[in-house]
Amino acid sequence: MNFNSIDDIRHSGFEGFVPISSLQISKCREVPEQPGIYLVVRPNTTRPDFLSESIGGHFKGKDPTVAVSELQRKWVEGTLVLNIGKAGPGKATLRSRLTQYVRFGQGEAVGHHGGRYIWQLARSGELLVCWKVTLGDVPRIVEKALIETFETVYGKLPFANLNH
Repeated sequence: MNFNSIDDIRHSGFEGFVPISSLQISKCREVPEQPGIYLVVRPNTTRPDFLSESIGGHFKGKDPTVAVSELQRKWVEGTLVLNIGKAGPGKATLRSRLTQYVRFGQGEAVGHHGGRYIWQLARSGELLVCWKVTLGDVPRIVEKALIETFETVYGKLPFANLNH
């Protein structure tokens, strides 16, 4: 998959491409209640402005803020994809997982610490979220394979992915 073309990402079976701000307003009603994988993408590859403090929630009192130098080190040049995540199997669906994700980004103390670097990007509400239902496939296996492909292309994990 070409990680720096929305058309190619769309042709790989991803749907949605909804701004985070719209998902926050709709409470993710447009997101399927099925297992799958999701991407957080930027509409361009220019280097963003980093915030000195995270707008993310303080789950269990933990401040999600990291040093701007860490964000600069983690930044991946030449890609639109900032985060690769999964939902399911089990009770978690794309809708429930992304609802937690965007609520965390609204400063709520919810248990979605993964992808937290997103919330130190200026204008994070303009980022797009897309998803792919993985019926018949285990979301973690699909997610892991996509992360490995990304790492092969760019030599590091996506910006907001902290683990394989």
